[in-house]
Amino acid sequence: MSGFKIVILPTDALVYLLAAVVAATFWYVRRREHLRTPWRRVVQSASGMVGLTVLLAFIAIGLLDSLHFRPRLPAPDSDRLLYAVDVLSVLDVVLQPLRGHSEKTYSAPLATHGYAKETVLLPGGGEQRVFPRLIYGGAQLMDVARDYRADIARRSVVGMAAGLAVWLVVIGGFVAGMARRNGGLSGAMWRKLRRGETTVPWRAIGLTALPMCVLGGMAVALAGNYHVLGTDKVGQDVLYEALKSVRTALVIGTLTTLLMVPFAIVFGIAAGYFGGWIDDAIQYLYTTLNSIPAVLLIAASILMMQVFIDRHVEWFQTEAERADVRLLVLCAILGITNWTGLCRLLRGETLKLRELEYIQAAHAFGMRNARILTRHILPNVMHIVLITVVLAFSDLVLAEAVLSYIGVGVDPSMNSFGTMINGARLEMAREPMVWWSLASAFFFMVALVLAANLFADAVRDAFDPRVRTRGMTMRKPA
Repeated sequence: MSGFKIVILPTDALVYLLAAVVAATFWYVRRREHLRTPWRRVVQSASGMVGLTVLLAFIAIGLLDSLHFRPRLPAPDSDRLLYAVDVLSVLDVVLQPLRGHSEKTYSAPLATHGYAKETVLLPGGGEQRVFPRLIYGGAQLMDVARDYRADIARRSVVGMAAGLAVWLVVIGGFVAGMARRNGGLSGAMWRKLRRGETTVPWRAIGLTALPMCVLGGMAVALAGNYHVLGTDKVGQDVLYEALKSVRTALVIGTLTTLLMVPFAIVFGIAAGYFGGWIDDAIQYLYTTLNSIPAVLLIAASILMMQVFIDRHVEWFQTEAERADVRLLVLCAILGITNWTGLCRLLRGETLKLRELEYIQAAHAFGMRNARILTRHILPNVMHIVLITVVLAFSDLVLAEAVLSYIGVGVDPSMNSFGTMINGARLEMAREPMVWWSLASAFFFMVALVLAANLFADAVRDAFDPRVRTRGMTMRKPA
């Protein structure tokens, strides 16, 4: 009998669908040279590959957190299956030491004692205000004053060495594989990699992966016995919360984009190609949407949906399913309110394309409008769609943080960077200040958004014909 029950949340299904679409697109692009050419320019960009390397680490965390299940509970009746109410993910299993090591309340990063004094009873009577010893933070230390620094240093060095060893094994295996594929020697491949003489900037990718492996090794070595980034108000490990927030940010950034692209493509191309009353109606639609403050529209929609969910609690078996539906609704609302910008761009580009000679020739030969739109218009505006999609990812990640901060974002029970910031804002004014929750959310958000922006810039430079033309013009005199 299985020890768990697989749970597929709505956003999980969409994440799996997105992964399948990306894999199918990769296979399709590989078989067509004209599609491989711009992506080859992306792959040759050092900054783009650095951003993609960091993005892949975040994506791996998000995918692990999208495999959900409910563990089986022990039941006296062997014929009856009972499952826990809590929905866990594979990431929860990997991070079990972080998830299970909860303290009473706040504690600073790598601390062994609580952050606020508590009143304790003395053995001989009386009371005293002291910093209480943490349950899990440094619990293995017999003498904190004597062994704390040495234990932190030893575990850090071991973690660094383990991370470096993993990096060397991966790099060595990659170099050996590349040398075997190209029919050369590993030593020659090492020299090319070290000098940066490869077409793909593998040296930049390797140097980016090095600190990630080292920091990851240190975190793994310390997380079993310390709270690396401290704990929050309810004693939950902040590193665990930050890693669990990655999936929410990725879902908001990707699924919202997927929901807004069909609206923008259909309405933008239709307005630019057909003109007339169709153009007027579509312009009126997106002008009306733009006239409504986005925050007010999103807040009203979320509150209406929350009332609807609260009145139909019986539809959801677990709290995670209810929170996931709210996340999906938030993605849909953000998609509906963010398609207008891309729609305007596609309308303008379609207005230009429909006047070109090959479009006029297609009309003269009696080609149907549907075929012209799918064979001539749509392929020639896809670079705008792709560039807008990758650039909009960062804005949507930041939008979730802002909306959750004002209380109209994701469900409060769901981990997100906005929820972490919202929970930390009231603690910034206390004395002593609790700063690590906000700092952790800020660090992870900056890393994710910066990586997405670096990759988006590389995609824009590769696909935007104006950038390529300007680059060729600047290189021509040389």
